[in-house]
Amino acid sequence: MKIYTKRGDEGTTSLLGGARVPKHHLRIEAYGTVDELNSYMGLLRDLAPDEDKALILRIQDRLFTMGSHLALEPDHAGKMKLPSLSESDVEQLEVAMDAMDEVLPEMRNFVLPGGHPAVSHCHIARCVCRRAERLVTHLGEHEVLPPLVLAYLNRLSDYLFVLSRRWTQVFSADEKPWIPES
Repeated sequence: MKIYTKRGDEGTTSLLGGARVPKHHLRIEAYGTVDELNSYMGLLRDLAPDEDKALILRIQDRLFTMGSHLALEPDHAGKMKLPSLSESDVEQLEVAMDAMDEVLPEMRNFVLPGGHPAVSHCHIARCVCRRAERLVTHLGEHEVLPPLVLAYLNRLSDYLFVLSRRWTQVFSADEKPWIPES
């Protein structure tokens, strides 16, 4: 099978189910941003301490699942067998955050991204996750989406923030609080 089909040369692409839509369609923007997030998660996995790699790999799997639902033509929902998200996927992120919070100092200010390349990449992934969440929310105003998609993205952005704080400790980086200038 060749990777190129030439069918997208005119600016359209296919949804799961076969419908052709413009490459700038909101559905394409949404799952494309989830795909971008998944790529950032791959970078985080490459930078991660060993104890974080398994969960990041699981997150990548969940993002592929989410992408398949976002790529599905609305008329085909329920007609195609796709992997699904579950409440336990969201809970897994919450459990991981709770465990990290137990060893983190209390947050008294916003923190400035940076301090170590791995920490900075966590913050970039968090921002891409928030963008994906905004796009999926917009798509959800026009089409029915699986309810856990938004919950998972929301929890994932929180997880990435907490992970960035923990990695600040792991990599002995300096966490810089944001102190507004007067």
